[in-house]
Parts: sequence; C-alpha cells; structure tokens
Amino acid sequence: MTVLTLHMRTQALAADERGRAVWQPRVEARAVPAEAAALIICDMWDAHWSRGAMERTAAMAPRVDEVVRAARRRGVHIIHAPSETLAFYAGSPARGRMAQHAGAGPAASEAQAGPALPIDDSDGGSDTGETPWRRAWTRQHPAIEIDEARDGISDDGAEICAYFAAHAIRQALILGVHTNMCILNRSFGIKALVRRGTPVALVRDLTDAMYNPARPPYVSHDEGTRLVVEYIEKFWCPTIVSRDLLGPRAADG
Repeated sequence: MTVLTLHMRTQALAADERGRAVWQPRVEARAVPAEAAALIICDMWDAHWSRGAMERTAAMAPRVDEVVRAARRRGVHIIHAPSETLAFYAGSPARGRMAQHAGAGPAASEAQAGPALPIDDSDGGSDTGETPWRRAWTRQHPAIEIDEARDGISDDGAEICAYFAAHAIRQALILGVHTNMCILNRSFGIKALVRRGTPVALVRDLTDAMYNPARPPYVSHDEGTRLVVEYIEKFWCPTIVSRDLLGPRAADG
C-alpha cells in the first residue's frame, strides 16, 4: 500500500514575544493511503476571457500534468473538473465513471460566505484589462492528460461526493484556478467540501488567483495570490505543495 506524506500547512493566531497577536504558519505531516485520496483539477481550461489568466494557466498546465501522472501512478484517484465543458466529454469512459453517481450524492447545502477575502476582485480580477465574464472555454487544457481507463470527469459536487463515498475517499486535494473564485466556491470546491465534512487541502503551488493589482490591496498579482492562499489556510483548510504527490525520490531531490 502506497502512503502519501502530506505536509499540511495552516495559519493560527498566537502571541509573539511581546504578547501581541500574530498569524503563524503551522505544518503537520499527515499520512494518507493513496487509494483513499482524490485529486480534483479545477477549471484548468483551454481558454479564458482574461489573457493574463489564460497565459498563467497555460504555463502551469505541464507541471499539473506531471503531478497528476505521478499521483495516479501512486494510486490517487484523479477527477478532472473543467466546469461548463462536460458536453465536450459526452460518451467518454471517464465522464461515464462519474455520471453513474448522478443523483446519489448529498444535496448542496447553503453557501457560507466566511470572512472577507484579502483582495478586491470585484472587477473580475483580470490584470490584462479585458471585460469579465465571457465564456471562452470549451474543454480542459489539452496539456493535462485524462486517463480514460482510470480517471473521472465531473463538475458536480453531489456527483463527486457520491464517488468519494463509493470509493472510501478520506482526503480530497484540489489544484487549479482560480483560488479566490472557483477553487473556493464551486459545488465541488473547498467551501462545499468543508460543509460536507470532507477533509480537503489546496495544492498551493499549483493555483492562481483572479486579481488585478490596480485594486486593493494594491500589490503584485503573485502577492495577491499568496494572500488568498494564506486566507484559505487561516479560515478554510490546510494547503500542501505538489512535491508531496511526487513520491519520496522527487521530494528528496
């Protein structure tokens, strides 16, 4: 049996040496059987209305594929979740593997807003000036392989949770885009999984935020993404890094 060692990072309030409240990162190593873990690939689309978002997704896709292949070899369940594109996959074995669970999962519960985000994404978050909310995507990015013999394809949280129950999944992991939007708020995203009591962790080095540095808190795009990752660690769930999924040899290297 392959066991994953996941280095779960959270943020907790503590007193510093002067007795002042500060946020401090905490890392806990957790052992999880690979066959009891599932990796969700969120909205790694082939295109996006924001050029900046599309360029960053394209740059990240080969690394995502590398990590997905490694996790699959180790026995992790792989679920591709390119929202709003399932018609492209109609009739595929990977889509059928998930569709058989339609209607079997728990109904979605009422959304929880949680604390306010640390960034202002009210303009849609593009750093390249486009008008938001045009559906440009048609499928998952082609650089990420789908293993039709083993993987699943779904963008439905109830369907995915039913698959988790059928396969005794005890740890969900999620990567992809965008951290402050889809990663948190999809029906299969972090907030929904937390509400349903499913342990989940974000792969923090394989994600991106929709954030325009022209909006508060007026920091770089990368810093905006980092702030959202820390927000998730404080209020929603732990994060890990992708090398935790690559195996001991890769981690040591």
